[in-house]
Amino acid sequence: KADGTNTFKQHRRTPSSSSTLTYSPRDEDDGMPPISTPRRSDSAISVRSLHSESNMSLRSTFSLHEEEEEPEPLVFAEQPSVKLCCQLCCSVFKDPVITTCGHTFCRRCALTSEKCPVDNAKLTVVVNNIAVAEQIGELFIHCKYGCRPAASSKPAAFEVDPRGCPFTIKLSARKDHESSCDYRPVRCPNNPSCPPLLKMNLEAHLKECEHIKCPHSKYGCTFIGNQDTYETHLETCKFEGLKEFLQQTDDRFHEMQVAMAQKDQEIAFLRSMLGKLSEKIDQLEKNLELKFDVLDENQSKLSEDLMEFRRDASMLNDELSHINARLNMGILGSYDPQQIFKCKGTFVGHQGPVWCLCVYSIGDLLFSGSSDKTIKVWDTCTTYKCQKTLEGHDGIVLALCIQGNKLYSGSADCTIIVWDIQNLQKVNTIRAHDNPVCTLVSSHNMLFSGSLKAIKV
Repeated sequence: KADGTNTFKQHRRTPSSSSTLTYSPRDEDDGMPPISTPRRSDSAISVRSLHSESNMSLRSTFSLHEEEEEPEPLVFAEQPSVKLCCQLCCSVFKDPVITTCGHTFCRRCALTSEKCPVDNAKLTVVVNNIAVAEQIGELFIHCKYGCRPAASSKPAAFEVDPRGCPFTIKLSARKDHESSCDYRPVRCPNNPSCPPLLKMNLEAHLKECEHIKCPHSKYGCTFIGNQDTYETHLETCKFEGLKEFLQQTDDRFHEMQVAMAQKDQEIAFLRSMLGKLSEKIDQLEKNLELKFDVLDENQSKLSEDLMEFRRDASMLNDELSHINARLNMGILGSYDPQQIFKCKGTFVGHQGPVWCLCVYSIGDLLFSGSSDKTIKVWDTCTTYKCQKTLEGHDGIVLALCIQGNKLYSGSADCTIIVWDIQNLQKVNTIRAHDNPVCTLVSSHNMLFSGSLKAIKV
């Protein structure tokens, strides 16, 4: 019977629609199976995400389980449009998908067939065809409990059963209706030996059932009878007076089971944690052993290096002793640094302390950086006088470095200035650090600058 509270639309079957539907777009040509074909479930028309597995693995999966699926009756109330039929199986699309060639097929057909029947292209699933799936979901079908196997010789064909459910429903609402259909077969809850019933006859059967068990049968009561004797039995059942105690016992037993299950979970968790800790301890022990081995190896290497350094130091001491002996013997005269290194002159010109020096050997030039924020260029070959004063820094000149024909100066103003030695002119100013540039060194066309906690290249 129709229920106005249902969310899906139901139609009572009319005489014109209660015949078997055997329409198929290829029946006249090649005798293909009719549209009344089995369906796995109405979830086949739902929109599902594409799997990440390859088409080849999906084809093998479908072929392995194809025979295990039980057919489900599918009889349409009206003939579906040919445009809603798959060209591979000649049935209404089941889970329609679009392939790389642009055609639409059932997902199963696309994954179990190699080539497109239209353009002979290789079939590869691209995306679900949501629009076609929604159109198919709006088609009306007969409830499966109002269908029966057709008398024709065609396999898996169904026809309308006049004794079954008289309603037609949308394909998309099939599951909702059939789960609550009054024509759905059910079993007697009292005894599985009772014959199969329809859902609408279950209530009447329960009133006449001869296999009603006492509600206290789980405690040991062996009573089995009909509704009349059941009510009489409850008045004399020895367990009826203890039902509150028995219920409390059941509740406590259930609580104990829940607590035991929780304890089992905790024990399993602790065991897994213990296993992980054991593995971690084993790994730590192995790492510790490896580190001890490395430590022993390094200690041995350090001992060997120390012995070698001691030998080298002993050799150096012997050489120094030999040199001192020769000096004391008068071969080179007495050892007096002031007699060996003599001051030939003093450069005077800076207004503050000199922080750094740098020699340009090609041009016999000496560069000096001072706290007066200038760099002076001195002639070290002939005149021993200042050739030029280079100005450009706003802070103390702390570092000087030469690379090729370029002079690099670092200052407390956090900059590096590039000077051309040929014409003694400023070429570029580099904002190098956030703190004073304390040192500079060049190598392989690269300049290294040092500042507070930082070295830049």
